Amino acid sequence: MNSGRLPLENSSRDGEYCRNQVRSIGILMVLGLILVTAVLLSLWAGSYETPINELLRGVAGKASNPKINVVVRNVRLPRICTAVVAGAGLGVVGCVLQAILDNPLASASTLGVSQGASFGAAFAIIGLNAGASHSGGILISMAAFAGSMGVAFVILGLSRLSQISPESIVLAGVAISSMFTGATTLLQYFADEVELTTLTFWTFGDLGSTTYGQIGFMFLVVLFTSIYFIFHRWDFNALLAGTETAASLGIHVRRLILANMVLCCLAASTIVSYVGLINFIGLVAPHIVRRLVGNNHIYLIPGAILAGASLLLLG
Repeated sequence: MNSGRLPLENSSRDGEYCRNQVRSIGILMVLGLILVTAVLLSLWAGSYETPINELLRGVAGKASNPKINVVVRNVRLPRICTAVVAGAGLGVVGCVLQAILDNPLASASTLGVSQGASFGAAFAIIGLNAGASHSGGILISMAAFAGSMGVAFVILGLSRLSQISPESIVLAGVAISSMFTGATTLLQYFADEVELTTLTFWTFGDLGSTTYGQIGFMFLVVLFTSIYFIFHRWDFNALLAGTETAASLGIHVRRLILANMVLCCLAASTIVSYVGLINFIGLVAPHIVRRLVGNNHIYLIPGAILAGASLLLLG
């Protein structure tokens, strides 16, 4: 009789898996629709009221009114693109950090990675006078990456201690964040008016000052890291069962964690160097999607990308 039950149990499980798969794909489609709606609303909203069809023509620079072309292409569209790219990057970084550190409270902001990147960028502007040079953008990005990697190695070192809990890692991240925030504030004391204005914009986060070239660079970094993360989605699922189980499945756990931490820092530091500090997107977006699709990173990673972009665009 037991042998007769097995096919029924297997078919029931297969049916449940297919239903969950269809449901998760449907949720991703809804998240994509929300993002498209948010883009259209952001394009339409503003003091300069214009019909949506004229705005869409303005994206291509073919609106009947030249002022619409200027408003859309020089003001609204760069802000929308920046919000989508930065939000998507922060969302996927938060999702991956929570997976590799096995910590639901992990994100670039709560662990201090963003604050370390901000300090590195501030040091490049004030200490290295990067804002006045033609290669300043590259130097600022490199300094931001170095600052975020310094924090990442501290967090990785703490996460390997068996005695420390996930909550303690987050508390350590908060302490590191406060330390780098204080150091950035100290740098402001030595800044001139122009440098101080730039750092102040960073403190609050600014989506409206990026150029199309900077947006393109951010997009390439976020695209590359997201593809890498999606490629390793099964490895993240294996980590859910524990590092020993993942290792028994042939996954080089230490190499996986280190490589993904480096890429998380690369994405976070690039976003911070151009946009400034934007907190909690990387923490909230993965949890929203996790409540909808579960812990399967096949759907969780794309969902975090879509949710992060929508949250920052609507925020």
